[in-house]
Amino acid sequence: MLDILQTYGMYFLVGQYPNGPLGGLLLTLILASLALLMAIPVGVLLAFCRISPFKWLRLPVTALAYVVRGTPLLMVIFWAYFLLPSVTGEQTSQFTTMLAALVIFDAVYIAEIVRAGILGLPKGQMECARSLGFSYISAMMLVVLPQAFRNMLPSLVNQFVSTIKETSLGYIISLSEISFIASQISNLLPSKPIEIYAILGATYFILCFGLSRFAYWLERRLAVRTVKV
Repeated sequence: MLDILQTYGMYFLVGQYPNGPLGGLLLTLILASLALLMAIPVGVLLAFCRISPFKWLRLPVTALAYVVRGTPLLMVIFWAYFLLPSVTGEQTSQFTTMLAALVIFDAVYIAEIVRAGILGLPKGQMECARSLGFSYISAMMLVVLPQAFRNMLPSLVNQFVSTIKETSLGYIISLSEISFIASQISNLLPSKPIEIYAILGATYFILCFGLSRFAYWLERRLAVRTVKV
């Protein structure tokens, strides 16, 4: 394995950059981070619609949530791959296609995380804010959501772990993320697929296990702070 890392380590980490497009582990992390950051505001908006007292808002978003959650991410990628060019009139890059698919997919799951966080708070929080003269939106944004967000942090970290693993599906549209790079190295070294994919598996394990432990630590830390308060 050491000789593979010495020879192809930089290719594994950043792809062909700076002599070509960025790829590898760095592209995986950038894609996952951007997808989560862009999905959070969309997820918050969808969560507000899910708990809205207005049926014309709540029912369509609820239906959307069930449809997306019941659809494999692979299908969402294909939808984005064929739909985006017809909407924009231009052929979109693999990165843009995968980013759009991840934002759609993650936003629905984040909406459920936000919804659960809001519903987990005492109802008196909203009632107190409204009694002080806050509008519904102001009370939700300034009083309810900040408190719920603290409780949602461990779940958001776990969602980031899922997003990192989901980026591997970019392989099917030839996005040069880490698993695609591993397959390219395997084609160059057909006699060492076990070593190459062992490195790939170890990379995913280190990333995801580390983030999972961080989420567990964060959950315990927040629980202790809540008890002290």
